[in-house]
Amino acid sequence: MVEPLLTVRELSVEYASKRGQVKAVTDVSLFLDKGSTLGIVGESGSGKSTLGFAILNLVPSPGRVVAGKIMFDHTDILKQNEDNMRRIRGAEISMIFQDPLTSLNPLLKIRDHFTELFRVHSSTNHEDSISRAGQLLDDLGIARERLSDYPHQFSGGMRQRVMIGLALALNPKLVIADEPTTALDVIVEAQILELMKRLKDAYGLTLILVTHNIGIVAEMADKIAVMYAGRIIEMGPTNDIFADPLHPYTKGLLESAPNILHPERSMRPIPGSPPDLITLPTGCKFHPRCPRIFEPCRMSDPLTVECKRRLVACHLYA
Repeated sequence: MVEPLLTVRELSVEYASKRGQVKAVTDVSLFLDKGSTLGIVGESGSGKSTLGFAILNLVPSPGRVVAGKIMFDHTDILKQNEDNMRRIRGAEISMIFQDPLTSLNPLLKIRDHFTELFRVHSSTNHEDSISRAGQLLDDLGIARERLSDYPHQFSGGMRQRVMIGLALALNPKLVIADEPTTALDVIVEAQILELMKRLKDAYGLTLILVTHNIGIVAEMADKIAVMYAGRIIEMGPTNDIFADPLHPYTKGLLESAPNILHPERSMRPIPGSPPDLITLPTGCKFHPRCPRIFEPCRMSDPLTVECKRRLVACHLYA
C-alpha cells in the first residue's frame, strides 16, 4: 500500500484573545495522495486558511497548534525547527496566497522575486535563474520581457499568475492555493483555474485548494473536505458529494450557489451566521442553523462516521 503524501491527524489550532481561546481548527484529520487535488470549502471563519498555514507550520501569532500531527513525505512537520522549515517551504511545500499585490514586494522587479527564491533554496546561478523564470512566465502566458516590470505594472490576474509561477519555481511536491481567485472577475477566474489545471498535469502537482466557492472545487478537486466551525463535517469524492450531499450544511452550501445546469432551481441561503469560535454552541455546532435538527443535536457533538464512501459528522448517520 502506497503511503499518502500528506497525513493530518487530530489537528487543533487555537488563537489567544482577550475574550478567550479562538478554536480555529478542531480535531481535523485527512490524508492526500500524490497527484490528487483536495478542495477545502466552507464559509469565512470556518478554519480553512488556518489549516493551510498549519500544514506549513506557519500559523501566525498569537495562534498555535495545540494538538495533532502532520506527516509530509515521512517528515513530521510540527517537530521541525525553523531552519528545517525554511528548507521545506517553497522547495517541498509552497503556497499561493490570497492577495498577490500584498504578497509581492512592490520595490522588487518580478525577476528579483524569482532570483531571490532560487538563491535561497538552490545553487542555481543568476543566468540560469533568469532563464528558469522566463520559462515559467512563458508557461503562465506572460511575455518573459516583463521580468523587468514591477508588480504594480501588472493586472490582478497577471499578478496571480506570477504568484503561481513563484509557487511552482522549485517543483514542490505539494502546493496549497489559498483563495487563489479572490477579487478576480469571473472571466479572469476561469482563466486562472484553467491555467492551474494545465500546470497541475504538466508538473504532476499535488494540490490543496482552499476556497469558499464550492463551484471552483467542482472543476478542480478529486476530493472535497467541507469545514464548519473549525471541524471537517463531511469529506469524500467530489462527484459523490455533489450528487448526494449527506450533511445538511453541505446541502445548504450547494443550494446557496447558482447552478447553470439547473437554472430552474432557486438559490436558498443558509439561515443565520457561523458561530463565535470562542463561545461555540453545545452539541453539534451547526444545530442553531440546521433545518433537520432533533434532540441529540443539542446534546452532544456528533462522531465522524463512514457512510456512502465518505466521512460525515452528523447525528443523522450515527
